Amino acid sequence: MTQTAHGVEFTRQPSENPKSAEERAAILANPGFGNYFTDHTAIVDYSVDADGNGGWHDARIEPYGPIVLDPSAAVFHYGQEIFEGLKAYRHADGSVWTFRPEANAARLNKSARRLALPELPAEYFLGAIRELVAVDKEWVPSGDGEALYLRPFMIATEAFLGVRAAREVSFRVIASPAGNYFGGELKPVSIWISRHYARAGRGGTGDAKCGGNYAASLIAQQEAEANGCKQVLFLDQANDNAVEELGGMNVFFVMKDGSLATPALTGTILEGVTRMSVIQVAKDMGREVAERKITLDEWRDGVASGDITEVFACGTAAVITPIGVLKDATEFIGSEDARAGQVTMAIRGKLLGIQTGAEPDTHGWLTRLA
Repeated sequence: MTQTAHGVEFTRQPSENPKSAEERAAILANPGFGNYFTDHTAIVDYSVDADGNGGWHDARIEPYGPIVLDPSAAVFHYGQEIFEGLKAYRHADGSVWTFRPEANAARLNKSARRLALPELPAEYFLGAIRELVAVDKEWVPSGDGEALYLRPFMIATEAFLGVRAAREVSFRVIASPAGNYFGGELKPVSIWISRHYARAGRGGTGDAKCGGNYAASLIAQQEAEANGCKQVLFLDQANDNAVEELGGMNVFFVMKDGSLATPALTGTILEGVTRMSVIQVAKDMGREVAERKITLDEWRDGVASGDITEVFACGTAAVITPIGVLKDATEFIGSEDARAGQVTMAIRGKLLGIQTGAEPDTHGWLTRLA
């Protein structure tokens, strides 16, 4: 039994078949993204007793492996599921840190409220990632731009087919060594405009991080890939084709006066932790940032006139990725020969520097894990 700095006790059941140092080194030499997983997982269960009182219990570290669930588990039938994404970075002195985990814990609970799942006390969230990284710290890569990607998630495990909020739930964290999300050298990516599909609707789950949103985006993502694009852009077609977000990333525009603009949060856009961090970093650099409505027409006209000088996307997995071209069957905005913009790369460098310990953490965003 171990007790974390947050006061939550976790039992540990070490894996009997962990990867050898040689196997782990071979994986870390070229981890890709989401292809390999560490030896353990963190788990905390939730249940409601006969008196209707719910609580979290049995916090533990177990060997990574399949989850055994009843075929009638609510997550399979009603999609009661949420997740998060954050990274653990190895600093130059060998220590391991994560970036703004409290923001991820808060967003998980925001998603939980929307999906009628129980809220998870922050000490369990932070304790789970700390405990998992403690036992699997050798999996944290040290290459440029590499990190250990952490995936906390919550699923409804109750075996029951009635349509109501589940009374048995499991919170888990798994970890995967990660390289560059888009692979190779950082180059501006091409984005496909989705004209027929919406990622989320008003009053829906657009500002929750749940699997259903991503499932709804996959057909548009397939369309993007079939047309040579890395990602898809979703628009609010009932609101002058207002720009919303990519399939899994927020969007920023750099204006000719050096200021930034990003779509305002309307309830259909996920409030990204990287998004809020980019806003703060840009302000720290003396740049104004506007959160407002931005239409496809403004994007098109702004690039043509020079009012928009750079466009980039941001998210936990890829951090910051420059956008070169936005297109569909009738539109072509930008240039395939575009290079990453100076402002984009300056913000990216500053943000990555904070995350990896190369830049001072003036906002107290970093939490040491190991």
